[in-house]
Amino acid sequence: MSLTVRFAPSPTGNIHIGNARTALINWLYAKRQGGQFILRFDDTDRERSKEEYAQGIARDLAWLGIEPDRVERQSARMAEYGAVTEKLKADGLLYACYEAPDELDRKRKRQAGRGLPPVYDRAGLKLSDDERKELEAKGRKPHWRFLLPNFESDAFAPQRTEVRWDDLVRGPQTIDLASMSDPVLVREDGTWPYTLPSVVDDIDFGITHVIRGDDHVANTAVQIALFEALGAKPPMFGHHNLLMNASGEGLSKRLGSLSIHNLAEAGYEPMAVASLAVLIGMSGSVEAMRDMDALAERADLSAISKSAAKFDMAELDGLNAKLVHGMEWVEVRERFDPEAFGGQGEAFWPVVRENIDKVGEAPVWWERLVTAEPVIGADDREFLVTARRLLPESEIGPESWREWTTALKEETGRKGRALFMPLRKALTGQEHGPDMSQLLPFIGRERILARLP
Repeated sequence: MSLTVRFAPSPTGNIHIGNARTALINWLYAKRQGGQFILRFDDTDRERSKEEYAQGIARDLAWLGIEPDRVERQSARMAEYGAVTEKLKADGLLYACYEAPDELDRKRKRQAGRGLPPVYDRAGLKLSDDERKELEAKGRKPHWRFLLPNFESDAFAPQRTEVRWDDLVRGPQTIDLASMSDPVLVREDGTWPYTLPSVVDDIDFGITHVIRGDDHVANTAVQIALFEALGAKPPMFGHHNLLMNASGEGLSKRLGSLSIHNLAEAGYEPMAVASLAVLIGMSGSVEAMRDMDALAERADLSAISKSAAKFDMAELDGLNAKLVHGMEWVEVRERFDPEAFGGQGEAFWPVVRENIDKVGEAPVWWERLVTAEPVIGADDREFLVTARRLLPESEIGPESWREWTTALKEETGRKGRALFMPLRKALTGQEHGPDMSQLLPFIGRERILARLP
């Protein structure tokens, strides 16, 4: 069986950089191993799942460079989940429970008051057929729990039952099933929470490796037990650390500023986002990788820290700027109109790229050159009058700035900042920017003269 991984988002909102981390780690792991990547929409929540979100997730993954080998939807597989549900009931592994949420809450509080762990007491297993019928006659609808295999012969005498796995990230893991409540696999309304559909899909789709956030570690023991109850070999599991924002809070879909869509709209480069999402919280430096192949070489599950990693926008800004500074015109030209930069984009881009953090900022510099309002200090006016007189008569080219400033230095005695800054401010309206020797030909003689007194 070839290596197969999956990314299983719920289409209930836009994915954020934390979700992208899971998707990218799976994608890169499969890429390195020559395996398959399945995008599976966990859309059994009929009220909250939206097609617009599913399309948005697919769009955002494509922007990052992730190309699924298959796309599946849980909403198309209800019959399969129903069949497995009936099999588990027939095997005596699903049992009906009738407690309302407030009753369960009171029960947990009583257990806590007695110093007992808040583990469900399997009261539903004790109900007779007549008692169940009586409850249902009163309008009670059952939810169904999976009977964990944590006992020998008496379900009401659970004993330590260790589930072990060698986690791809965290190493050897052990969880005692006797410390857990039997999980609800079917709600009162007949719908399924995450666990059963996920395990059924992983079996049917041949998932060999489940790589996800470490908030799912405790779920793994239950899922392994369910795999085995269904006669299937569990996949290998890996649980990576989660991302937190700069203030130490967990990420959520409510944080729209960190959604992949908003980061794309804000002009960040996909590889800057992908590099930070993957490499943050891994051993080694966080660098902007040029492409997915280079990132795949760095993405090592064994190098992921067990501690949560902090996502900082300032770090993303730095990575993005570094990528942009190294980009050639051929990599960005499709993003601009052919007439952008006065049709001189190929020549202008190398001049401006070192002074921008995002590709989309390049036109701002062109606009400044074309429409700049000169800034002329009172102490510099006489100097700029002299500069106008000494402007070289020859065509304005790459050497013009050196010739011009050399002549000005000899006549006025100015040097350094006192020589260069008044010219920059008069010609560009800015105190900082690209090398003036490279900018001058784009400003041109006519604009130069118009901006000098």
